[in-house]
Amino acid sequence: MQLSDLIDLAIPRGGESLIRFVAENARVPVIKHYKGVCHLYVDRTADADKALDLLVDGKTSRPGVCNALETLLVHIDRVDDLLPQLVEMLAAHGVTIHGCERSRTRLPDIEAIEEVGFDREYLDLEVSLKLVDSLEEALAHIVKHGSDHTEVIVTEDAGAADNFVRGVRSSAVMVNASSRFNDGGQLGLGAEIGISTTRLHAYGPMGAESLTIERFCGPRRRAGATSGVPTGPW
Repeated sequence: MQLSDLIDLAIPRGGESLIRFVAENARVPVIKHYKGVCHLYVDRTADADKALDLLVDGKTSRPGVCNALETLLVHIDRVDDLLPQLVEMLAAHGVTIHGCERSRTRLPDIEAIEEVGFDREYLDLEVSLKLVDSLEEALAHIVKHGSDHTEVIVTEDAGAADNFVRGVRSSAVMVNASSRFNDGGQLGLGAEIGISTTRLHAYGPMGAESLTIERFCGPRRRAGATSGVPTGPW
């Protein structure tokens, strides 16, 4: 990774500590595929069945991958009717919940979480939970604790969906769809090289096409031409 005369690019795959080591020590360009602290925001207008399905798929189908959900944000208006269902569903799948102080006043049996804990990528059957008063508060939380990987909103409000999509800068933003769709194969890119969280060159899922470069070539002389002046590109 220091052979800049031989190597054009390094793309480390593995844990966060490996990627940080390569980024700090390489003398060649590095595309970083950092951790995936992916959020599911349950809006005040969310359909209950959609929210439950997306939470189960995003958190439990493969908890050890970077596009798995790590944080659940729930609008305060859905605390009474939907939050108990979400918690029950997580418990049925053996998921440990780490909740904010507000959530623990309603769910005293869940584990406490400090602010810094929302930065954590569990890669396991664990999830962070935070209650929010508004879409704006959910977006502020994602900006502060997200890793620019994948964010999901569950909503029946088109305006809320548009504001959510515009309000986050992550490589993939889903509306009523699973975070697990942020994958090269799922998005038709073929064999995935990784999901870049670097805003230089490729951003998001990378397939082979992301590794191609443009080359500009001068025109060639047409076959049989008598003039030595090139007549156009071939």
